[in-house]
Amino acid sequence: MQQSKSTLTVNSIISKLNNIDEKSRDYINDIFILINKEIGINKILSIIMFGSKAAKNEESTPISDCDLLIIFKDRVSNRHIKEIEKYFITLEIKHNFNESCLNSNIAKKVLQVIQQTTGMFISHFLTKKKYWDLAIFHKIFRVNKVICKLLAPKKIVILSVIDNSIILHGEDLRDIVKQRVQIPPFDMIKSLLMNLVISIFSILIIPFKSLNSIKYQLEAVKWSLRASNYYSFEDSDCYKNIIRRFTIFEKSSRYKRRAIVFYSRFLNLRKNPRDDIGFQLRCPFRILKIHIKGLLFKKMIQARKIKKA
Repeated sequence: MQQSKSTLTVNSIISKLNNIDEKSRDYINDIFILINKEIGINKILSIIMFGSKAAKNEESTPISDCDLLIIFKDRVSNRHIKEIEKYFITLEIKHNFNESCLNSNIAKKVLQVIQQTTGMFISHFLTKKKYWDLAIFHKIFRVNKVICKLLAPKKIVILSVIDNSIILHGEDLRDIVKQRVQIPPFDMIKSLLMNLVISIFSILIIPFKSLNSIKYQLEAVKWSLRASNYYSFEDSDCYKNIIRRFTIFEKSSRYKRRAIVFYSRFLNLRKNPRDDIGFQLRCPFRILKIHIKGLLFKKMIQARKIKKA
């Protein structure tokens, strides 16, 4: 009876979403069956879906994850959560949100380690309420603490997740974090460094076609746009509107045309991922430009606020 009730609750929420596809619907349904059968819904305070699947007016693409943040009660041990994680990984593989590393070559296994370390292309994040309340990034997203400290724009990511999310089950704990977190300017430097590293890395692995380098490049551009837009405007608009903001103030019509062509290719490649060396080689320069514009926009917005005051 409990299982049926939980499944019905999820389905009623999913039916209201524009961006949910059958693959994601089946994945979430299996997650809830897993929780009811193997974990127990009483151990979980909240299940949050975030990212492209939860964003309003955002079109789902073949490279979009179905990101779920599951917040456990504090009484659940870290060891137990770690044991539980294998079930979620199995479901990601079953629904093609993750690849099994059993038959992978060494290069793919290295990439999978990088993904687990950075949180890229991972569809489940298991944490506890105390880590969420304190906004402890590496504990929330279960990523490498050192890499997180050096490169992760933690505050921007957390607030962007909150802004692009819906509650699938349980308590809405988002305001607790939103009221506490303030974005420092240094987060933009971290965002620039992180996305440049990913972008250059994707160029280096272009010769290895099986590694699908384009998806890493698209991820770097996506997060550059998301981070810079959120830092400047403190909202999470759809990509088309964000792109409009980042092209409107180009210095000349020639630069504006170049930007429009680049972003058109970006949107098309998200829908139909394929090799595009010309696009990938331009990405590091565009990522740098996006972050510079983000910093300038923020300065301009703050100046206007001071003028109005």
